[in-house]
Amino acid sequence: MEMDNYKSTALKIMLLVFLMIFFCCRDANSQTPVDYVNPYMGNISHLLVPTFPTVHLPNSMLRVIPKREDYTSDLINGLPVVSVGHRGLSAFRIDPVNKTAGNAMLMKGYSYDNENVKPYRYSVYLDDEDINIDFAPSHQSAVYNITFKEGKGNLVISTGEGQLKFIDGGVQGYQVIDASTVVYLYMETEQKPVKAGILSGNIVDYNTKNTKREGSSLVLSFNEPEVNLRYGISFISTEQAKKNLRRELNTYSVAEVARVGREIWNDMLGKIQVESARENDKIVFYTSLYRTYERMINISEDGKYYSGFDHKIHDGGGKPFYTDDWIWDTYRATHPLRVLIEPEMEQNMINSYILMAQQSQSGWLPTFPGVAGDSHSMNGNHVIAMIWDAYSKGLRGFDLNAVYEAGKKTLTEKSLIPWTSIPNTELDLFYNKNGFYPALNPGESEQIKEVNSFEKRQAVAVTLAACYDDWCFSKISKELGKAADYDYFFKRSFNYRKIYNNETAFFHPRNVKGDFIVPFDYRFSGGFGCRDYYDENTGWTYRWDVQHNIADIINLMGGDENFVKYLDQTFREPLGRNKPDFYAQNADHTGNVGQFSMGNEPSFHIPYLYNYAKQPWKTQKRVRTLLKEWFRNDLMGVPGDEDGGGMSAFVVFSSLGFYPVTPGLPMYVIGSPVFEKSSVRQGNGKTFEVQCFNYSPENKYIQSAKLNGKVWNKSWFSHTDLMQGGKLELTMGKSPNKKWATTSDAVPPSSEMKN
Repeated sequence: MEMDNYKSTALKIMLLVFLMIFFCCRDANSQTPVDYVNPYMGNISHLLVPTFPTVHLPNSMLRVIPKREDYTSDLINGLPVVSVGHRGLSAFRIDPVNKTAGNAMLMKGYSYDNENVKPYRYSVYLDDEDINIDFAPSHQSAVYNITFKEGKGNLVISTGEGQLKFIDGGVQGYQVIDASTVVYLYMETEQKPVKAGILSGNIVDYNTKNTKREGSSLVLSFNEPEVNLRYGISFISTEQAKKNLRRELNTYSVAEVARVGREIWNDMLGKIQVESARENDKIVFYTSLYRTYERMINISEDGKYYSGFDHKIHDGGGKPFYTDDWIWDTYRATHPLRVLIEPEMEQNMINSYILMAQQSQSGWLPTFPGVAGDSHSMNGNHVIAMIWDAYSKGLRGFDLNAVYEAGKKTLTEKSLIPWTSIPNTELDLFYNKNGFYPALNPGESEQIKEVNSFEKRQAVAVTLAACYDDWCFSKISKELGKAADYDYFFKRSFNYRKIYNNETAFFHPRNVKGDFIVPFDYRFSGGFGCRDYYDENTGWTYRWDVQHNIADIINLMGGDENFVKYLDQTFREPLGRNKPDFYAQNADHTGNVGQFSMGNEPSFHIPYLYNYAKQPWKTQKRVRTLLKEWFRNDLMGVPGDEDGGGMSAFVVFSSLGFYPVTPGLPMYVIGSPVFEKSSVRQGNGKTFEVQCFNYSPENKYIQSAKLNGKVWNKSWFSHTDLMQGGKLELTMGKSPNKKWATTSDAVPPSSEMKN
């Protein structure tokens, strides 16, 4: 009998253990892509601007970021309503107040705790006020649940430069965000306020006779412990904000809106599936993918949109209008990623860029378009590269002739001076004649008044950027049969040779006489951020900034052996000063491995360049090491300024095992996958898989490869190969196979060698 009881007990224990294992495994497997997103990753910056825990739906107009200086701030400054640009201004503010509403104007912020951020939901506890907050966004509207532990409370709704009014039971108003750009608000609450008034200083006027209360800050007082509010925003009108709310939301339930948002995020992020036993790798990957969906944003409202380029409201003709982009960053990998998984969206973005040019007075393509227009930031005109890359990869949903017209005007009429949008100056006439942007000698005063006193001439960076843009435009010209333009711009794409210093093997600034600037230090010459000659990075970074003709750079450097030697030295060259002194000058040049900067965009393609010199195993080593060192699931897990998807797209591509080194050439250079298996669901409905055999995190080196079942001894593959679907199979090992993909016909294609 005792034995039977023993057996029975043992069986029960075994069954319990089995069930525990089953449910644990089931729970682990039930993790969806959005569950791996950690919006806090990188919220503490290494030096400059951190990432932001943005709450939004993919590419949507309404984005919310907790209102505080940075992650470590002890206070949050009210509740956000809408962020009108990446890193930018938040319009409107909600202050929940338990006590006297007038105190809201005296409060510098709220002490808070238990904050929880998901892409589709935000919650926080205001501990001094004893108030719980819950929030969820839709595309152009959102809901808040606010719980007052004292049983009643007040809401203070404020605007900056603008006006609010309480009428017909709702809050309506606007805030000016630019001289000619306005964001509008319509807000309503489920619980009706017992009083509504105007806040002036710390006094609330509840005694206005008429039914309309109007001011820059309104107070709504409630005798209930819970207040649910919902609102819509618009760039067109208050009436449109109300329409946007009505179209999207018929509930005050944060949980319901969050449930829909979660489904939307899973659909978008689920287009790429990865398999790994390492949870942190998945978190870094899906967090990076989430960040690529923050920009550009669709600002179409019921088929209409406001354009900051002519300050008019337009009929979109059935196509959405997108804005908010920093093309100096995003052309490199963010837009190429969208070509793969969001081709329809990418084509709509390109059409938006064309419209921006047509709506602007100059007719030029923008560089940093936002809701209020173009901010003209950085250097170059890389939207031409972004568009040509999409076209070269088969996208046809836009007018290439319109791109040609706007692109030619931009390249021939607009000055190359950084951070400006002005007609050509004498510097540009010099460039057109001599093929390089002239640099100032040390100590020489700037005589060109149009040059920004902080950003300087950036002579080498400007020259190299122009070469690449000219190459991309030459391809557009050739595609359209514009032979003369093709010849002209293709020849100009080789201007980088005119600033190449054969003695040092660097791109070196030259003065108006054509002399190289001497003496010269490629780490420090050029002032803050090396901006006299380069831009945010040292000469060691711009040594490799010829994405369109890497084969020619190998030739200039004297062949493969020298090219690899110089690449190795980039990762080994010491900072040259102690860190405080180095970063005091080179604040953007973060995430250092020697002189290589993982934290700034012009560096992203550099680790992949070994493939072009027949040593792909070094690319495999570099890429995996960089991902491990600089991208981590923690508060400092991003090495530099994550400009709304630019750096994160590098992580996405590199983790999958390939990278678009040259936007405009329809091919990808192979690196070393982080995951045992990944699959990319493309916009054409086909799936491309990367499968690693003999996988382990340590086995970073490719031993052999197959592409669609055929032995593959090339360190690249074409966009056509990818778009046809199929599988890239890689057998991995702990030590490099130094013979794989090392023949002349194995290297990635580059532009033509001759001009």
